[in-house]
Amino acid sequence: MSDTITYPWEGKKNGFQDSLHYLKGRKEGLIKSLRTPWVKFNDATTDGLEWHSMTVIGGRPGAGKTLMKDQIIREAFTLNHGDNFRVLEFSFEMLQRVSAIREYSSHLGKSYKHLCSADGKLSEEDLLKCFAYAKTRVKYPIDVVEEPCTVLEFKEIIARYMETHIIKTIEVEVEKNGIKEKQIIPLYANTIVTLDHSLLMKKSSFERDKMEMLYNLGEAITDIKRKYPIAFIILSQLNRNIDKPERSEDRKYGNYVLESDIMGADALLQHADTVIGLNRPGKQRIRFYGPDGFIIDDDRVLVMHFLKCRNGDNRMSFFNAEFERMTITEAEAPPTSSRK
Repeated sequence: MSDTITYPWEGKKNGFQDSLHYLKGRKEGLIKSLRTPWVKFNDATTDGLEWHSMTVIGGRPGAGKTLMKDQIIREAFTLNHGDNFRVLEFSFEMLQRVSAIREYSSHLGKSYKHLCSADGKLSEEDLLKCFAYAKTRVKYPIDVVEEPCTVLEFKEIIARYMETHIIKTIEVEVEKNGIKEKQIIPLYANTIVTLDHSLLMKKSSFERDKMEMLYNLGEAITDIKRKYPIAFIILSQLNRNIDKPERSEDRKYGNYVLESDIMGADALLQHADTVIGLNRPGKQRIRFYGPDGFIIDDDRVLVMHFLKCRNGDNRMSFFNAEFERMTITEAEAPPTSSRK
């Protein structure tokens, strides 16, 4: 029997060592965040999505949540060329076929309806372009889970996925409780894990309701991101409070998406590193957005409210949604109108 006594605590030394290794790696460009397609997004965060992190994107139906997630994934391999990472998507809402057609739409600059020959027959030339695009995309390491699962199954699937994609193992000497020992450490592939969306997770038999499921989901993701180099992107609906008529009245602070609007806010916010409230004011017929009265000319204007940036800056940024091309582009803040 071993006489070694172990304790559930350890000295701060390991934390300082890890932090200095991380800072040195960032300085030398060996450790990088996953850059997104938008400079404003990267600037608000730590130059993109850090590994071992969780980002929650909340918005009304039709606000562009899935569009935003899809564009991050679609452009990730080009924007982060040379970085070794994978993608695992939990897609419970949208068929893979639909997701693929949306990619063709963005690539060709043609609408989903056009590609489906719903506003005229698709040309042979455009069909061949779709074939060529698909041929390039299937080379990327993107995997999809379509069958809804419980939180426990979610954890098990991710653990199995990460253990399946170990890059290599290394031997290191570690010190714990004053005792030095050698350990074999696996190096896992950096992985983007997306969930579209949180409420579509199955409730376990021991969970009373969806709210308890969301609490368990937040805790599960925290456990997973501490162990594996994963950047989680979790899509969430908003609470019904956002649909109160007074919140669509011009120039009201209630026009903005607030932390409390995120479905299961208490369950997810405490675990998230970045929380974004996505809004489309024109869809709610808001002409003058918020107390500053930002002038909203059409329903393509998207507003990203960076509600929580644990390692970045809270702010509000404007974008344009080109839904016919399945693309979000950066935009200047609209002009404001003072009260009359």
